[in-house]
This record gives sequence, structure tokens and C-alpha cells, in this order.
Amino acid sequence: MRSSLPGRDHPAQARPASPESLLPPQVRESFPALAEAREVYLDSAATTQKPHAVIETVRKYHASATANAARGTYPWATALTQRIAAIRAHTARFVGAAHPDEIVFTGGATAALNAVALSWGLTALRDGDEILYSPRDHAANIHPWYLLRDTLARFGRRIELVPYRVTATGAADLADIAAKAGPRTRLLTVTHLHHVFGSTTVLDGIRALLPERVLLCYDCSQSGGHLPVDVTALAADFAVFAAHKMFAAPGTGILYCHRRVHPELRPFLPGGTTDVRLTATGFESGRMPGLLEGGTPNIPGILALGTALEVLESYGMAAIAAHNTALTHRLLTGLRTVRGLDFLPGPAYGGHDTGHGIVSFTLDGISAADLGFVLAEYGFLVRTGAQCVPGGAAGDAVRVSTQIYTGPDHIDRFTDRVRALAEEIS
Repeated sequence: MRSSLPGRDHPAQARPASPESLLPPQVRESFPALAEAREVYLDSAATTQKPHAVIETVRKYHASATANAARGTYPWATALTQRIAAIRAHTARFVGAAHPDEIVFTGGATAALNAVALSWGLTALRDGDEILYSPRDHAANIHPWYLLRDTLARFGRRIELVPYRVTATGAADLADIAAKAGPRTRLLTVTHLHHVFGSTTVLDGIRALLPERVLLCYDCSQSGGHLPVDVTALAADFAVFAAHKMFAAPGTGILYCHRRVHPELRPFLPGGTTDVRLTATGFESGRMPGLLEGGTPNIPGILALGTALEVLESYGMAAIAAHNTALTHRLLTGLRTVRGLDFLPGPAYGGHDTGHGIVSFTLDGISAADLGFVLAEYGFLVRTGAQCVPGGAAGDAVRVSTQIYTGPDHIDRFTDRVRALAEEIS
């Protein structure tokens, strides 16, 4: 998609002034991997850098009073159990959940989406039911539904996966969703902030048009830690988050399950701590969140999440969102002056209130992979390729993504380098 926005081919276009929302350089220094790095990290949509406080939390768990949670009655174990319970309550407040028992800790956002498919879909869906999804979303919000369809078919139940379109801005096409929702629709799954397009989708206008039995599932992997998220305001039944994109450690995720769906859930990972009761014919489901948590959890990962939430709140989610939006428009202003550059769907085609730190583009005369390699040689670290969208449906592109530690100087140096490379290629 070639940009036709004004100023795209005019190198003399002035840069915007540095936005007031940008926080001081000391923020950058609190992330040790960036403090001394010569490289400019522009891949925060893949994973965020970790602040000192999070690193110290993980180190302290392994270095002192290491124990398991919800098992022992000695002080190390009970203190840890209480700490995880407090983090669960904190997480609920952070994402806008009404109750701590609506928060499940998982192995990541991918694990959380698979948990929805396995704990809800396997038993709740009936022959002929439908799931609405976008084939241009992350594979983690596509493959679990295909596996669910295949698994159910092996037991004689056939469900339909109904794709919907995205708009020029990269958001879900709400009109297409409304047209395709039918009497057999049971689940509508969307990406809150798209990992390639950088656009947001909110379904508040759709919720009123759908029957109450249709559940809404949000993939908040990108929005969590980048902009304020309120699952209650979103009217979400399910929502998933990736802790490693929120300053926390890899291997930890959050699954939000509204209380109204709890009676429909079955355990998908039964183990020593799963809340179930054995019966003569099998077992009965217990209470949440223990129903969906089994085995030893990723304790250092959960502890890191708790600290990461404190760090995010110390900056303020509104400030982080404003920071990323300002950088997005600074980036767009610079890239529009680059000849031969095409934007993918996203904030380049939206208004001034769009843009949350993700911009994807291609450049004539060079592949995305080669451009990413050359940029890395100059110290700019970006994502390239299909970016976990099955079949390359999102396009082969370069993605730039920012966070609170990204400064306007990084954006200006990056756009200058892309412009110079474009001139060399042409």
C-alpha cells in the first residue's frame, strides 16, 4: 500500500518539535541493556527491555528464600504464596478486572489463547457453531482456533471459522464483523493493538449488536504495557497479555476470564494445585483461578510481573501512551519524506489521535530482510519479515516499535538513515 499522504516526497519538510510527553533521559538509564548500548532498540513490540527493578526481583528470588508457592507452611513458602496473591490482585486492578479470581497466570499470551480454546472451546462449542477471527492477526490468535476446529472434527463436531476484513488503518472492519455475525456465532476474537499495523480495535459498538451468548476475546499482547487497558470497559469475556512486552520476564502471561464464563470452563492443565474434585466417574471443576492453573508456576516470572506493573504505574500508562503516540507521528513525518517508501495499513492512514508506537513499511529496491540487516549494521534494531502472521498475510515489511525508553533523537537518526539508504538504492 503506497502512501499518498501530503509531504511524502518533500525532504525539506520540517521535523515536529520534541513532544512534551517524552520523559527525561534518566528513564533510559534505568534499563541496563540500554544504558551503555550503542545500538538503538526499535523492537519493543517483540519484547521490551527490562528495568533494574525487575532484574533485581528475579535475582533476589533465586538468591534468597527460594521456595514453592501454595504448598508449604513454613515462612518462605507462605510469604511467597501471599506475594503471588497480592500480584494477582494488583494485576486485576491494572487491567480493569472486577475480581482477582478473573486473573489466571499462564506461560504467555500464546498459552493463554490456547487455554481459551481448550478450557472453553472444547466443551462449550456445538456442531455448527462459528468463531469470527482475522487472518491478518498474530498466529497465536489464529492457530489455536484451527487446532480447536481440527480436534472437534475428530470427535464428530464441526465448527466454522469465519474470517473478517481489516480496514486501511489496520483495525478490524466492524461493518464486516456485523455482517458476518450470525445465529451460530459463539466467539469473536480480535487484536486490541495490532502487532504489525499499530492500530487499535474496540468493539463497544458491536457488543450491543451481538447476542449475549457471543463471547468477546481480546488479544492485548501489544496494548498491555503500552497504553491503558480496561477489560471491563472493553466488555471482554477473555483477554490475554504477554508479560515480556510489559517490562517483565519471558514465559509469563495473563489470562482474564470474566466471571460470567467461569461455569463454562474446564481445566486444561490439571496438576497438583488445580482446583478440581475427584469423583467416581471423573472429576468436578472447582473454583477459579485454580481451575486453570496446574503445576509449579513460573514464580520468578510472576514476581517480575508484579515489579513491572509497579514500574509501569510509576511512569503512568497515560504518559506512556502519549509518549508512543508522539513518537509515532514523529516517525511518520520523517518517513513520509523518503522516496520509494510504502506504509502498511496503520497510523499512516489515520488521524492525529492514532498511532501507538508501531509503524511498518517497505522500501522499493530492497527486501525487508536485507533492509533490516543493513539497518542493524548501522545500529538500528528493527523487526522484519512476516512477523508471525500466517501465510504472510500482513506483508513482508520492516517494523519499528517504540517504548518509554525510546527518544526523539532515536527516531530522527533512524529516519535520516533510512532516507540515506533510499537515496543510495535509487
